[in-house]
Amino acid sequence: MSQPTTDRRRFLTFLVAAPTLTLATKITADAVSPDAAEAVIPTLPGPAEILDLGDVLTLSCAPTANMLVLGVSAEGKVRLELPRAEVGQGITTATAMLVAEEMDLPLEQVEVVLSDARPELLFNQLTGGSNTIRSVYGPVRAAAASARARMVAAAAKQWNADAARLSTRDGAVYAPDGRKSTYGALSALAARTDLTANATLKREADFTLVGTPTSRKDARAMVTGQLQYTLDLDVPDAMPVMVRRPPSINGTVEKVNNEAAVRAMPGIIDLAVVPTGVAVMAETFGQALDGKEALDVTWNPGTVDGENNDTIKKKLRAAALPFVVPPLLTQYVDAEFDFAFVSHAPLESNSAVADVRDDHATIWAGLKSPILAKQSIAQAIGLPENKVTVHVQQGGGSFGRRLFFDAALEAAQISKAMKKPVRLMWSRIDDMRHGRARAASHHKIRATFALGQVLTFEHRVASIETDWGHGLGEILTAFAAKLPVGGNLSFAQTVFLLTIKSPYNFGVTTQLLNEVPLKFHTGAWRSVYSANTRGAEEIMVDEIAAKLGKDPVAFRKEFIKVDRQRKVLEKVAELGEWGKAMPKGFAQGVAVHGEYKSYTACLVEIDARDPKKPRVTKATIAVDVGRPVNPRGLQSQMLGGLTDAISTTLTAGLHIDKGLPLEGSYSQFHYARQKNSPPQVEVFVMPATGDEPGGAGELGLPAPVGAIANAYARATGIKPRSFPINFPVDFEPFPR
Repeated sequence: MSQPTTDRRRFLTFLVAAPTLTLATKITADAVSPDAAEAVIPTLPGPAEILDLGDVLTLSCAPTANMLVLGVSAEGKVRLELPRAEVGQGITTATAMLVAEEMDLPLEQVEVVLSDARPELLFNQLTGGSNTIRSVYGPVRAAAASARARMVAAAAKQWNADAARLSTRDGAVYAPDGRKSTYGALSALAARTDLTANATLKREADFTLVGTPTSRKDARAMVTGQLQYTLDLDVPDAMPVMVRRPPSINGTVEKVNNEAAVRAMPGIIDLAVVPTGVAVMAETFGQALDGKEALDVTWNPGTVDGENNDTIKKKLRAAALPFVVPPLLTQYVDAEFDFAFVSHAPLESNSAVADVRDDHATIWAGLKSPILAKQSIAQAIGLPENKVTVHVQQGGGSFGRRLFFDAALEAAQISKAMKKPVRLMWSRIDDMRHGRARAASHHKIRATFALGQVLTFEHRVASIETDWGHGLGEILTAFAAKLPVGGNLSFAQTVFLLTIKSPYNFGVTTQLLNEVPLKFHTGAWRSVYSANTRGAEEIMVDEIAAKLGKDPVAFRKEFIKVDRQRKVLEKVAELGEWGKAMPKGFAQGVAVHGEYKSYTACLVEIDARDPKKPRVTKATIAVDVGRPVNPRGLQSQMLGGLTDAISTTLTAGLHIDKGLPLEGSYSQFHYARQKNSPPQVEVFVMPATGDEPGGAGELGLPAPVGAIANAYARATGIKPRSFPINFPVDFEPFPR
């Protein structure tokens, strides 16, 4: 008898319909205290195990998935216009590999460029949710296979031969008698509309490039300074602009008190009041910086002027939803965790170039949601959408930051106000203080257990509101048919439920989110809710194992639901030599994570002889993404996640004081330096376990968070409860 299925759209509509997912159950003494220990108590699948955020994004792409632009030039070069944003994650190399694989073409003959904003793609131009390779894997292969088939058909027509007997390799079509014609020579004939061709995808078993570790195509340009970012563009007459910003978040200008004096400063070209502050244009960025620093402005209040770390923590603790299960009849473990705000801090600060005229506008910026950027900019400057062109540029890092288009919108507003093209750059101080950040959160977890079994696992998350106004909300709305509960909260609940899942059979498991609507500048930060939520859970898993007298690895293996998850754990335990003897002050820590159809495990070693200056000395990571496209790219993603975890678990966060972060530079925001990086790191990419790739960009962060915290606890005897663990204000803040 076949199992009943749940229509994805219906399921998502149901999921979004409730502000929280509530599981009511009658728990009796018999239920929580069985007479004898049995096998692990199974946990019902969570929403993210049935339909995850990546599935929703892929579904949203489906109607326009095949509207890709792929061309073959007379020189035999193949050019793919990718409707996604490259921000360092390596997607241009991975998609070039897919094209080269399907077309039997040398990789160096494939160029991948970023598409301009294309509104006709609807929801198919948002880069996020670890979804790029998942969503374009099939369509890019299909486009390339179609192009290859047309080359074969063109050669068959030219030679009056049977297409079935022709073969391709190295960018050319070959006949059995040795005749050869390059793709470039065939490109014109292949483009004819009266040519028919039957395309078939290559079998994964026949791949020769996909699955092979490959260096990034843009690596040399990147390290030699040849790669062009937004501010490297030569846009005629676009002059440097910087903005004087308010002393607290979302403050506005009441009055500029010394405009004439600033306009008289060397190199100053123009000033303009805009919604975000006072813009200063000059001949150089140095002069623009001097001008904006010299401004004397009277400011209106911001939206969170009275908030600081203590008031935020108090509000979050009050907002955490109550537990359902009282710890009356069983043993239990309770714990509470606090996570600070964290800056995205990409190397390239916020920047954009804008040229707004009376009848049209052109914008250049690193954008992960360019369609919404185009729409929002058009509305803000009063032009029809079709009169606004948005060019997507290579981004110098993102981690979720470039889902928002703050700089592009601001540059357009400044250009309109000044009636000149502008080259806008945010200072590093502005980017950290007024840019987006991961929201602060409070977590409380209770697990009950008896006779060696975990009976219930409850996790309550309270977070400052995360802003979802960058296009994802529109996708969720469209694919849920209707949001019965309006506003940002519904988006937050949906993302939380579509991403957070427990990998363990821990009986009745509930994971609930409540958000506090304080108007900070927040945004999705790498792995969004998972880094803190799953990181805290992995700390709890170690503490439950200790209560039960079980080894942390053995305990996890016993309770893990999915075999793929268990195998990556076994691999890191083997490669990382779990359980080996270590000197006093040193320890190992382990944790696992799974999301977006992928799984990983991390084992770290830490030197915490000085608990105030711990260092991760070794890390072993295993990752299973189903079908790896570029294993070397996956290794880089896992290494990036590890570095983010080292930073935010041990030292990196934002202190809020009078409605503004104190941190204003990398010298104050203590992200990991080379000296904080482990000298030994091994990332093992598991052999293919499926025909399609899972997500990777966010996968590599949550497990190292738990592993590092667990290693710290084992090395010091201190149970970490507040993150980052070492978080002093050891600097003199910049003036506001």
